Amino acid sequence: MVALLGPRQVGKTTLAAQIAAAWRGPTTRFDLENPEHVRRFDEPLAILEPLRGLVVLDEIQRRPELFPALRVLADRPKKPARFLVLGSASPELLRQTSESLAGRIHYVTIDGFALDEVGESRLDRLWLRGGFPLSFLARSDAESFRWRRDFIQTFLERDLAQLGFRTPADTLFRFWTMLAHYHGQIWNASEFGRAFGVSDVTVRHYLDVLAATLVVRVLQPWHQNIAKRQVRAPKIYIADSGLVHALLNLPTRDDLAAHPKVGASWEGFILGQLVRRLGVRPEECHFWGTQQGAELDLLVVRGRRRLGFEIKHSRAPAVSRSMLIAGEDLRLDSVDVIHSGTETYMLRKDVRAVAARRLLEDVKPVGA
Repeated sequence: MVALLGPRQVGKTTLAAQIAAAWRGPTTRFDLENPEHVRRFDEPLAILEPLRGLVVLDEIQRRPELFPALRVLADRPKKPARFLVLGSASPELLRQTSESLAGRIHYVTIDGFALDEVGESRLDRLWLRGGFPLSFLARSDAESFRWRRDFIQTFLERDLAQLGFRTPADTLFRFWTMLAHYHGQIWNASEFGRAFGVSDVTVRHYLDVLAATLVVRVLQPWHQNIAKRQVRAPKIYIADSGLVHALLNLPTRDDLAAHPKVGASWEGFILGQLVRRLGVRPEECHFWGTQQGAELDLLVVRGRRRLGFEIKHSRAPAVSRSMLIAGEDLRLDSVDVIHSGTETYMLRKDVRAVAARRLLEDVKPVGA
């Protein structure tokens, strides 16, 4: 069994249809948002057990009671059927309702379009519009912006309710917009709680809702035993750059370029592209910072390897004291500074400046 997970409108159903079309054998698909399909699952084993070949269950998080039946079917000796389940929730949230499938299911999380899919020549367009297919492929920036604003409204008013979250849509919209203004900053529950007049626990719940539905990225801090006070709170990013710009009301490239959050927007966008390019898991990605001000935007830890990345919205980056401190304290294997210029070159023997437009050529997947 494979679970294909990703935010709403990212293309899961389209990809599943392509997989089904290439499948050699019978295929069956159920849409668990379709009332007619849902009514058939009063007795799930009676519906699923006779099926052969590929069985696709779309929006599985809406029917968590199916997981025990899927466990029974997955344990059949001759495996007459394979199951592809699609979900709009994080692996962590889905695992809470599918513990009985441990060892029987593989999770694959997909995002929107990335540089390797659209080409580095479209980097600026991908940054402005984000990776949602219908936003990126829109006929104009204005049409793309309208789609993203409509997506935000529909997501908050309908999709979250269907996923079982009951927080009022207008409250989450204000919270999400405030997150966009704090995009790329360290999470401060007390500050958000004061702004909303609620407890730290309540605003943390709001954050968890948006993270669980894959529209917010929570980058956890790295800390180790060194003689410095280290930052222990996570960094928060809106997962898609196009949604950042929609929440900040920045429809055009000129609007973005003139906004104070342009650097933070660039940081979050490149961070997402780096994680995709490196092929690393979320639990291998961290940021690092000390109370004295030294920091590293992205630290990738896999086994004994430690790779450091700084992200600068600059065409001529320089080596900073912060980079040197991070390299020494964390014993990094390498430090790459991803910048908005056009050339890749060495800043010093252990620090390299990498052009974002050359990310695919100059940054290799971890383990490659």
